[in-house]
Amino acid sequence: MNTEQRIEILLRLRKYFQDNTQEWQDIKAEATYKNAWFIPNFIELAIENINNYFLDDIKLQQWMNSYTINSNATKTVGLVMAGNIPLVGFHDFLCCFMSGHKVVMKPSSKDEVLIKHIVTKLCEWNSDLNDTISFAQTLKGCDAYIATGSNNSSRYFEFYFSKYPHIIRRNRTSVAVLTGDETTDELNLLAKDIQLYFGQGCRNVTHLYVPKAYDFIPLLNALKQFDYFTDLHKYKHNYDYQLAMLMMNNKFYMTDGTLLLSENEAIFSAISQIHYSFYESIDEAKAKVENNDDIQCIVGKGFTAFGKAQEPGLTDYADGVDTMKFLCEL
Repeated sequence: MNTEQRIEILLRLRKYFQDNTQEWQDIKAEATYKNAWFIPNFIELAIENINNYFLDDIKLQQWMNSYTINSNATKTVGLVMAGNIPLVGFHDFLCCFMSGHKVVMKPSSKDEVLIKHIVTKLCEWNSDLNDTISFAQTLKGCDAYIATGSNNSSRYFEFYFSKYPHIIRRNRTSVAVLTGDETTDELNLLAKDIQLYFGQGCRNVTHLYVPKAYDFIPLLNALKQFDYFTDLHKYKHNYDYQLAMLMMNNKFYMTDGTLLLSENEAIFSAISQIHYSFYESIDEAKAKVENNDDIQCIVGKGFTAFGKAQEPGLTDYADGVDTMKFLCEL
């Protein structure tokens, strides 16, 4: 398949998502059943973003125009996927697919239903893909590897894959730099950057840098749009636990009833909790966040726009490593 043919089949996938057949609805329901964190509206959001920012004819053409695909240098790429949010590994798969390489995937047990069905449909539409896309529990004999996981699992990936060309990703998170003059609309969008997917994505904001004497009340009001989170027992359990820990340690906290805000320099925070710290000047805040390898995305004025953290484009590569360039140079 050439690039045009690959784009054509991706556009067919886009239409399949949009047609929302009973078959696709059943698969999405199964994904929710297998993983309670994948509530229906977050699955729909992930698919909508894939359609809007990945599976667009013009965007795909422009993206591929920046690379040279060598069809005579086909390799086999082992792909270890994360499972923190629905279809989080789709972009890596898309890169492997468009590069023309064979790909062997090991999806997370938390997010295997959707991606396996997508591959089944692609192979159904073009049987030749059965020879180039597959799944395996153990990735052996590949020419290169792309692996995403925790800081702990990344050490194992380094051990096993270090002698091959590889991209290995570890824990990352996102932060927001606030000035104090954000509008109500901007705060409503920031609340989404924080709480979409229950805050479990690497592009979710888990730390706020705010000026001294910052008024948190408008943000707490904006966060109330996610009051329904308390209806999910898994989230409510995390909230109750984090609240108890703060109270037992006599820590000051603020809450809207679904999210806990506490002062802490750590940029990583637990589910149902977000940290904040104060800065003296905006330059001080920028110095803390820029060139920090643990930060995936910075939200705020002059950075990623409010509400856009969970809407990465084709060239917004994880960890800032150009996955497609890596694949084209194998």
